[in-house]
Amino acid sequence: MLVRTRAVLAATIVAAGAALVAVVSTPPASAAVVHRVLFDNSKAETAGNADWIISTSQPDPLGQNSNPTSETSWTGALSSWGVALQRTGSYSLKTLPAGSTITYGGSGALDLKNFDVFVMPEPNVLLSAAEKTAVMKFVQAGGGFFLIVDHTGSDRNNDGYDSVEVANDLLTNNTVDSTDPFGFSIDSNDISSENPTAISSSTDPVINGSFGKVTGSIIRDGSTQTLHKADNATVKGLVWRPGYSPTGSTGAFFTTSTFGSGRVAVWGDSSPIDDGTGQSGNTLYDGWNDTAGTNAALALNATEWLAGTGSTPTTSPTTSPTTSPTGGSCSTAQLLTNTGFESGSSGWTATSGVITNSSSEAAHAGSYKAWLDGYGTATTDTLSQTVTVPAGCRGATLSFWLHVDTAETTTTTAYDKLTVAARGTTLATYSNLNAASGYVQKSLTVSGSGSTTITFTGTEGSQLQTSFVLDDVTLTPTA
Repeated sequence: MLVRTRAVLAATIVAAGAALVAVVSTPPASAAVVHRVLFDNSKAETAGNADWIISTSQPDPLGQNSNPTSETSWTGALSSWGVALQRTGSYSLKTLPAGSTITYGGSGALDLKNFDVFVMPEPNVLLSAAEKTAVMKFVQAGGGFFLIVDHTGSDRNNDGYDSVEVANDLLTNNTVDSTDPFGFSIDSNDISSENPTAISSSTDPVINGSFGKVTGSIIRDGSTQTLHKADNATVKGLVWRPGYSPTGSTGAFFTTSTFGSGRVAVWGDSSPIDDGTGQSGNTLYDGWNDTAGTNAALALNATEWLAGTGSTPTTSPTTSPTTSPTGGSCSTAQLLTNTGFESGSSGWTATSGVITNSSSEAAHAGSYKAWLDGYGTATTDTLSQTVTVPAGCRGATLSFWLHVDTAETTTTTAYDKLTVAARGTTLATYSNLNAASGYVQKSLTVSGSGSTTITFTGTEGSQLQTSFVLDDVTLTPTA
């Protein structure tokens, strides 16, 4: 593992100084960040009468229609969901085809490390031990996991396991954390027909996202979740069965939580995501457009939240585009300068030695990057830049590539941490537990306009090193 010293870093910066005169920095384009979503079809999601796919063209739905305009542009009961995301221009969608294996940290194009969100719509096959580890590590490292289950007894492929059992097996029988990691369990029940109500919240991004306000959902033979707040304080029921208290622990129908640096959402029925269209021979139900619930807004807002961004989609077939707040127009020009650090410390305030072209850690692009910590001693490194988000903007999307390299061997304890903050508010925290072989792109939401200081703070313990390496850091306003 790499261990560096202040003396070596100082020499690197001095030597690099002369070379900076000849460097021409080319910042990344200021276009909106594309958020990558992988829909699972490896666990019998089309068994029986189910058709839980966004398209029959797999892995790439664009192979069926590269410019989808409606739910029938793609074939699948989840085509409305997929098309709605595709039409925003901010999402890249893929499907993990039948016969595939769920992996994380591998070399394949459909490996979870290449995605921001993993959607598992009513799985009917138990995940292998390796697949459960992959999903848990994906979430722990910052991924978003969207789990949709159905009612108990919905074993569509007759292998002895329904989606409730598959989900609970993942949560209680994995090698990463089987001690109630998300703070909820799936109830073994079957509720025939109800219309659950959403909590009243003006701040929750799933309830009040850019795809519309969520008022409720539908149950057409589905199940619920039990919350265990003592095990995970972040667990929150967002939609509840009639007659059940939103402050209680039973009767939740749509629940969110966090684990490690990642986010989780679970929905108790597949009917709300079913758009009623799909492959012939299936018995489908149009829950997506059922006016008894706001299911489209719930699915799309949750996907957006799981992706780690609050950016406003350009178009949506279910809601009108969100308008900018009053007070001026919102320019989407890149706010940060020297985003790839190719001009050294220009524009940035950083601890000496943090911005470097040392060959000991590779840059994501170019030669320079910001390398925080990595000394194996009690050290704090910082990196910051202050900008102004235009008054007409709702906020901005902070995007960056992060490589975590560590000598720590623990799989449970965060000894060394990187905190990302804006205006003094923590947006995310990463640690030695997020170590990976290469760079992983992260996207975070910065709310509001006005003066904004983006700060990265790396804090290292007194023994084994952990390096937090950043590159291509951008802050793009959202209208």
